[in-house]
Amino acid sequence: MKAAWYTQNGEAQDVMLVGELPTPSPQAGEVLVRLVTSGVNPSDVKSRRARPLTDPLVVPHSDGAGVIEAVGEGVPASRVGQRVWVWNGQWQRPMGTCAQYIALPEAQAVALPDGTDYEAGACMGIPGLTAVQAVILAERLAGDLRGQTVLVTGASSAVGHYITQMVSLAGGRVIGTVGSEAKADHARAAGMQEAVLYKTESVPERIKALTQGRGADVIIDMDFSTTARWAAEGALAPHGQVVCYGSNALDVNLPFRPWLFQSMGVKFFLVYDLTPADRKIAVSRLSDMLANHQLQHCIGARFPLVQMAEAHRTVEAGQTVGNVVIEL
Repeated sequence: MKAAWYTQNGEAQDVMLVGELPTPSPQAGEVLVRLVTSGVNPSDVKSRRARPLTDPLVVPHSDGAGVIEAVGEGVPASRVGQRVWVWNGQWQRPMGTCAQYIALPEAQAVALPDGTDYEAGACMGIPGLTAVQAVILAERLAGDLRGQTVLVTGASSAVGHYITQMVSLAGGRVIGTVGSEAKADHARAAGMQEAVLYKTESVPERIKALTQGRGADVIIDMDFSTTARWAAEGALAPHGQVVCYGSNALDVNLPFRPWLFQSMGVKFFLVYDLTPADRKIAVSRLSDMLANHQLQHCIGARFPLVQMAEAHRTVEAGQTVGNVVIEL
């Protein structure tokens, strides 16, 4: 099969290889997916640059979509020919989705509803599931989001774009942080009602102005290293909740006194490591939204397999609005 891989950490143009690898065979409980698309996420490029290799080579990427071509023992033969999207393709294993085929446990290949194309399917594993789990946790912590104000940090990002839509579908009022007017327009098209240009204005002061001084009821956050301070300075209402799935810095200074005296809470989660119960709920809810055509998808850039290095550099640059997809 055609595939892309690397054998050492480094810059994409220096370490990425494209060529032929053996086609895998599905083992017991597994399916073999003939991939049509592979999604490129920030975690993929970070892993290539710095995560130590524990195997001779790594085929990158956790997300993808395609068709089940064969099944292993114990998997119903009726799954052959099913259109699917893939999650955790390269999580704690070397063989990811940047190849023509992947063999993996059948639960990790989820039916792709009619009307949802393979490019959108390649956005579901990390962006889609992160978004839906964040909203589920926000509802679990803060109750029904209808009528509540939710600050979405990075509202124009791949994950933020889906979060904005899902909070809007739930009846919440979305305020989003964005880096430019163009990104604000993108987020507004997804349902964001108010934009905060975090590069040029004080986020806490702008949030307080938009909420009559109270702050947001919930913050769904991609960068806790910044949001910890924003919340303490009034961006989060007393008894408000933060649901966080990322941070630009690993060591975070938390202003403890305002968090304590305003009874604010934070819940962290890693989309790769959801409990089986949470995964089941998130996958089911996301599948329902796809089947009902409730989500907009935005593909910012498409690359053929031979341009893998350029796809990684595009994600690293962080200027593309929408998801980056490899067409296999």
